[in-house]
Amino acid sequence: MPALSTGPGNDTGLYELLAALPSQLQSHVDRQEDRTFLRDIFGEKSLHSLMKIHEKLQHYEKQCPSPVLHTAASLANDLAEELQSKPMNSETRELLKLLSTPHVKSLLSVHDTVAQKRYDPELPPLPDDIDDDEDSVKIIRLVKNKEPLGATIKRDENTGAVVVARIMRGGAADRSGLIHVGDELREVNGIPVEDKKPEEIIHILAQSQGAITFKIIPGINEDTSSKEPKMCVKTLFDYDPNEDKAIPCKEAGLPFKKGDVLQIMSQDDATWWQAKLEGDANPRAGLIPSKHFQERRLALRRPVTLVHPQRSSNRRLSGLRRSFRLSRKDRKTNKSMYECQKSEQYDMADVPTYEEVTPYRRQSSDKHRLVVLVGPVGVGLNELKRKLLVSDPQHYGVTVPYTTRPKRSQESDGVEYHFISKHLFETDIENNKFIEYGEYKGNYYGTSLDSIRSVLMKNKVCLLDVQSHTIKLLRTSEFKPFVIFVKPPPIERLRETRKNGKVISSKDDKSSAKSFTEEDFQEMISAAQMMENQHGHLFEKVIVNDDLVTAFNEMKTALKKLEVETHWVPVSWIHS
Repeated sequence: MPALSTGPGNDTGLYELLAALPSQLQSHVDRQEDRTFLRDIFGEKSLHSLMKIHEKLQHYEKQCPSPVLHTAASLANDLAEELQSKPMNSETRELLKLLSTPHVKSLLSVHDTVAQKRYDPELPPLPDDIDDDEDSVKIIRLVKNKEPLGATIKRDENTGAVVVARIMRGGAADRSGLIHVGDELREVNGIPVEDKKPEEIIHILAQSQGAITFKIIPGINEDTSSKEPKMCVKTLFDYDPNEDKAIPCKEAGLPFKKGDVLQIMSQDDATWWQAKLEGDANPRAGLIPSKHFQERRLALRRPVTLVHPQRSSNRRLSGLRRSFRLSRKDRKTNKSMYECQKSEQYDMADVPTYEEVTPYRRQSSDKHRLVVLVGPVGVGLNELKRKLLVSDPQHYGVTVPYTTRPKRSQESDGVEYHFISKHLFETDIENNKFIEYGEYKGNYYGTSLDSIRSVLMKNKVCLLDVQSHTIKLLRTSEFKPFVIFVKPPPIERLRETRKNGKVISSKDDKSSAKSFTEEDFQEMISAAQMMENQHGHLFEKVIVNDDLVTAFNEMKTALKKLEVETHWVPVSWIHS
């Protein structure tokens, strides 16, 4: 920008400088429209007036001016009264008209307030009927708008007093700093509340508008929950306070959907926590059921069910991955897996409530997160996995399964399978080295934890498809799995899109491929629904495989974001 000349001595006023700007900039502006725009903007009279006021204020600010008098408003009133008794002429009438305008009256009133330094609010007078035995009484006045006050009350079972049960974080009562948990409520707007039920008091508050005055006896215990460290949780269920009969105040409840991240503001109440949606600009907290309370009532509500492997057709075995699920022979071995301290608490999958989470973003030096694919048989997991591998074989990899089947002439150890003896396989089962295994035609097949580590150590993204109940075995800080659930479209679309599809019974017997039947479609829909009901809270991405190309693009986009964006993960994965 060119230097602007403002005349000799450069002491020209700022408003004069603005007037000179258009001509100074003339040679630097090409279009006539721009020159007209600049002239109109900098030639605006109101802008010049503001600049003059600005300069005058700066001048007087340097002099530290003090008011000559602090009764300008009353002086103006006295002058107006005196002028009323004088003979009227045009100047007198104009002066009286000016002194009576609201703007001049307000200006003089503000002048007097500033001159007298009367900035503190005027508190209402104390009531005359305060009992002598009341050691400490607080008279609190809050202005109520459309926002709720953010406090709940209850009747103390021992004393019968109406006390403040909780203060909602970020609400009007909390921001005022005047009302605390344990305070005893005596009056609302002059109405005694000792003989009223909490519901009646709430009705009084709901009917009140504008300022509300409370008479309160301070409680002994002050609310100290503000010292609690910040905690974020991922919700594992949907919640609507309007449908919760147990919540003490439906209006104070916070609704959320499964997968939302909440910031826990207070855990003072063992039954009802205070929380707000992470990232929400509204500071006001809402009530949610505590983890312990929600687990208890969900456990009472839901019958205990055992997760059984998927039903297999007598005609065929649909895929080698499915054969891993057909005979989990030694249940004692699985019990030790559930007791492994490196894994998450597995009862969480049975009673899903909240999971404490923290932001995580993969660094270039970190191993890739394990990508776990789950879905019912026939939904297209193998096709999606194959397309990912073909799209970038240097970036994606899959595990090599283990088997006790004899190696065939065209096969190589470590390529199609790792070929091991039956004795060694059973020893590895006892040592919990397999995440899934099964028996097919008298031979063992299985996926080993070491085979996952082998792919990850090559700095590749390991793609692993497993049965949904196996996810919890993989939820460790070592693997940090990202779980994608591939679900089928509605059955009408299944019939349309899979009419020419084939189901291959196993890798070892591709000749047994057969067309989908109506029974297959029904089983696919049913199995998908069961997976979502039992383990949907563990799914981080759901993809409907209606069209294979669309589903593939959606999956690849999600995996790219996984490597560069911040995600919420269980806090134990980071701090373990």
